[in-house]
Amino acid sequence: MNYDFSTLGALLGLAVSIILIIKKVQPAYSLILGALIGGIIGSGGDLVTTVSAMVTGGESMISSVLRIMTSGILAGVLIKTGSAEKIAEVIVEKLGAKRALFSVALATMLICAVGVFIDISVITVAPIALSIGQRAGYNRASLLLAMIGGGKAGNIISPNPNTIAVAEAFEVNLTSLMAKNAIPAACALIMTIILATFLAKRSRVNVSEASGKDSDFTENKELPSFLQAIAGPAVVIILLGLRSVASIEIDPLIALPAGGIVCALACGHIKFIREYAEFGLEKVIGVSVLLIGTGTIAGIIQTSALQYDVIRVLEAANLPVFLLAPCAGILMAGAAASTTAGSTIASQTFAGILTEAGVPALSAGAMVHAGATVIDSLPHGSFFHATGGAAGMTINERMKLIPFEACVGLTSTIVSVILYIVL
Repeated sequence: MNYDFSTLGALLGLAVSIILIIKKVQPAYSLILGALIGGIIGSGGDLVTTVSAMVTGGESMISSVLRIMTSGILAGVLIKTGSAEKIAEVIVEKLGAKRALFSVALATMLICAVGVFIDISVITVAPIALSIGQRAGYNRASLLLAMIGGGKAGNIISPNPNTIAVAEAFEVNLTSLMAKNAIPAACALIMTIILATFLAKRSRVNVSEASGKDSDFTENKELPSFLQAIAGPAVVIILLGLRSVASIEIDPLIALPAGGIVCALACGHIKFIREYAEFGLEKVIGVSVLLIGTGTIAGIIQTSALQYDVIRVLEAANLPVFLLAPCAGILMAGAAASTTAGSTIASQTFAGILTEAGVPALSAGAMVHAGATVIDSLPHGSFFHATGGAAGMTINERMKLIPFEACVGLTSTIVSVILYIVL
């Protein structure tokens, strides 16, 4: 049992990162500084070993960062062509005002599942949701919970940054990881509808038409047809699914931008592909930099005694090792207020121990990923504020939704544990 850093050092480094993030210091810098302080304390002042571990941890993120950067092409095209908005619009229209909460949750789930980031998915659906909510008499809280819960369900079955990072850490196929959480995602969607309906009955204050507008999306309202809108996502699903049906493995590095190009072609906007790609890159740069910062703290934790001490605690409490997967996802995502950062730190740190303990890599990755959606939307993260703003809610109103969001994430987590371990 060899390790370079003490458990105390790793925990202090993580604590410093959390405090800095809460204090609104840029998250990537917070993680890097936390890693540096934790490494120095944990190694007794060995700066060389600390920097080496940080660099190694950052380097381990590069393959994920490359895939995430190329995914920006798909996200950019879906948003700028109006394809994401069209998908949401069709779903909501087909299901009607009577099923508004279900249609809003399903629309957000599907948009997130095809590769649009969860915060952008919520912002995209918000104007449509608030409009139909006004006609049907729903309040903002119920509509926003429907969007967030649907986004959480879609997030664990999507080719998004968090899924890519977990797949890389556990060395499993991305498509297999996405499919693994299909049933937990469906259960999370059901829980979302139940909770959103409960919130809708608590208050009948209607939303206003002015809420939820966002300038990032389609400048003109000439949206593509539904078939044009789904062409890109369909290509991504087909390319990623070839491994299962034909033993042909197409890396997300190819599949995701290919879907974006096909979407631009189908919508007749191929001449704007450079502009859309730049827009998409702007959207993923932040999470790409965050992942590198995440890698530095993960590098310290990975080479510390923390993981061994956690195992000892589980053994002393007579708890099974597999609980480490969902618990790590929950705690790390809550600490960073980010699904991506939380799932990355948890999977990078504990992937080896979980697989060595006999937990199947695919199941362990799925549980970490589901766990990372429980308390990932705390106020020290950007998701909290972006989604609250999209629905025109105050901070106090937005805070009241956190327990309900946690119930949605906890539902998918519990279902994943029961399916992959208990049964």
